[in-house]
Amino acid sequence: MQRSSSVICSLCKSDLIITDSESAEVICGKCGMIILDKIQESDRPEWRAFNSEEVNKKNRSGTPISLAYHDMGLSTVIDKANRDASGHKINASVHSTMKRLRAWDFRTKEHTSTDKNLMLAFNELDILKDKLGLSYAIVEKTAYIYRKSQARGLTKGRTTNALLAASVYLACREMGIPRTLKDITAASNVSRKTISRMYRLLVFDLDLKIPLADPMKCIAKVANNANLTEKTKRKAMSIMNDLTTTENEILLSAGKDPMGFAATILYMSCLKTGEERTQSQIAHASGVTEVTIRNRCKDLKNYLRSEST
Repeated sequence: MQRSSSVICSLCKSDLIITDSESAEVICGKCGMIILDKIQESDRPEWRAFNSEEVNKKNRSGTPISLAYHDMGLSTVIDKANRDASGHKINASVHSTMKRLRAWDFRTKEHTSTDKNLMLAFNELDILKDKLGLSYAIVEKTAYIYRKSQARGLTKGRTTNALLAASVYLACREMGIPRTLKDITAASNVSRKTISRMYRLLVFDLDLKIPLADPMKCIAKVANNANLTEKTKRKAMSIMNDLTTTENEILLSAGKDPMGFAATILYMSCLKTGEERTQSQIAHASGVTEVTIRNRCKDLKNYLRSEST
């Protein structure tokens, strides 16, 4: 998290603003109000430094290399206008040279099926980045996974959008970002069944070890969607912390949807703090069904009853 002083909270007029790069949100550090839910990636300096001497020189070296470009940002661009940097027309001899260089530059780019596939995939990734509010690290991780799957030949015979959506979900799972299949399905216009099939394909063929989703990170997301108070949110975090630090954590959360588990904890917190929220409202905010919340409530009550005895 980073602190920013250029923005002022409209609710409490505080300048204690915190930028969370993982959730892509700008939050007020005093009242907890979410000012922005989709932050813009800040422009990085075009100079690079690899040692203490180069820090002071700040030599210009162009845009940074990124895996999210089909050419990794290493391509050249030759303008079609036959003018120099000052806007004057170039000489006839230079004109023929530039024409020949422009032709060779065009022939060396965007002619292979690999480059065309990467261009299509990363254009879609740029759209998903804006829709889901993904950070720079998630975009780079997604591009790395997609390039790895393409090197293994997994893109042949499969749709680019589905494989890219699965790569986004896989990157979010690996980096602990609370993005569900429902969120990615709505942003990519690909069915959940197709994304799940592609996700399993990537996990097995690339031999990836995916960590378990942390329900604690899902509490803030569900609470914000349901417009719950800070008191209820902190009560839910306290309950979740007590449950996940016990030896029976596996019995409670293993094999369960982390979003549904977090929604259940928030519903129980609403009952304890007296905040009026129905199971239907919590289920709608978390993207699960009311039956899931009732089943998790029943499991938690049985667990607490067994612990008391």
